[in-house]
Amino acid sequence: MKQTDVLVIGGSAAGIVAATTAKAFHPEKDVMAIRRDEASMVPCGIPYIFGTLENSQKNVVPDAMLSNAGVELKIDEVLTIDQKQKTCRTADNTEIAFDKLILATGSMPVKPGWLEGGDLENVFTIPKNKSYVDKVKASLEGHHKVAVIGGGFIGVELADELGKCGKEVTIIEMMPYILSAAFDEEFALKAQKTVESRGITIKAGSGIKKINGSQKVSEVVLNNGETLSADAVILSMGYRPNAKLAEDSGLPINELGFIKVNEYMRTENPDIFAVGDCAEKYSFITRTLKPTMLASTSCAEARIAGMNLYKLSTVRSFGGTISIYSTAIGDTAFGAAGVTENLAHERRFEIITGTFEGVDRHPATLPDTHSQSVKLIAAKDSGIVLGGEVIGGKSTGELTNLIGFIIQTRMTVDGVLTSQIGTHPLLTGPPTAYPLIKAAEAIARQRKV
Repeated sequence: MKQTDVLVIGGSAAGIVAATTAKAFHPEKDVMAIRRDEASMVPCGIPYIFGTLENSQKNVVPDAMLSNAGVELKIDEVLTIDQKQKTCRTADNTEIAFDKLILATGSMPVKPGWLEGGDLENVFTIPKNKSYVDKVKASLEGHHKVAVIGGGFIGVELADELGKCGKEVTIIEMMPYILSAAFDEEFALKAQKTVESRGITIKAGSGIKKINGSQKVSEVVLNNGETLSADAVILSMGYRPNAKLAEDSGLPINELGFIKVNEYMRTENPDIFAVGDCAEKYSFITRTLKPTMLASTSCAEARIAGMNLYKLSTVRSFGGTISIYSTAIGDTAFGAAGVTENLAHERRFEIITGTFEGVDRHPATLPDTHSQSVKLIAAKDSGIVLGGEVIGGKSTGELTNLIGFIIQTRMTVDGVLTSQIGTHPLLTGPPTAYPLIKAAEAIARQRKV
């Protein structure tokens, strides 16, 4: 029997961060990570394997991240967990005893059972599995017409990468616009127009009904009856938590299928933690259960679990997911954090919004300057910022992260207005019309307090 102090099951972003954090904060403890796949990929980089990165090897996380941190890595699959004996058994029949256990078993792509034709050849999903993704990439090289089912971030990014490679790509999305779950209508519409300008066809407002073909895909049929010719179909219809191992061991699972945890990422068993896509989440703003699966959230949870293994700290706890998203379509980037205006209204928050469009460098005549639009959503009574959305150039990702910090610290629009910012012509918007501050100003003028 093998013995370790801390055992981490899972080798993607959450598992890596949980293991390295556990070792960093408890250096005297032995830490072992087990993952099923030979290689661990950067989850958010998977769509770019199909174009920009050229191959999956360029999207692999080096195992040295674990070994350099003093974490032992075992390539194997955990089949059972015995909570009482504090042991697990793997596929190669190794029994491992542990003191503390962190579950980071991730998620699996949704392949709905109701979808007729979903099992035809050339119907693919996008899991975090290098060998499967390699097979998808090789297969797609022989096909021209590709239908991507789902207009979320992965679907849009994958479609754009395939379009850059000369494929005829159609995104099929049941919502009125692509990226509607993350952005309000005016921002989602701009994203949709940007994607369409790059040669991608978008069929929004009517989801898929079935896929036709004998052995291979020949066409897809939409709910509105429209039929589209296709050589291959990629299902990008979301992911579900991989919580079966936890459930089989007797750990409670919530109504959305996630492992139940508290703010320290601890399960019902005080020696077992769960982080990442498999772990329960709730909204930082609305306090409702969320199915959010993001590397940013997962890594925050993993750090919290790693730090709280042996002693809980009230200042190192998880306050809920802020849902921070960003993506780039060509040279235009889109970012969002917190609640959208639509969701705020749905949850009955009384809000005020402010939007400002400026530039991301100054003067605007500088080469490669990009327009930058910022929208902020704030509570009417307190002025606390609840959400924000950004369209701009390459700085959009970090500006979106800044909005995430503003939300998490419960900063008000007045706090934003009185903040000091550093600026430089080649790096930021102008101090005289910094879009984030001007959006806050628009809200402050409406509040009049």
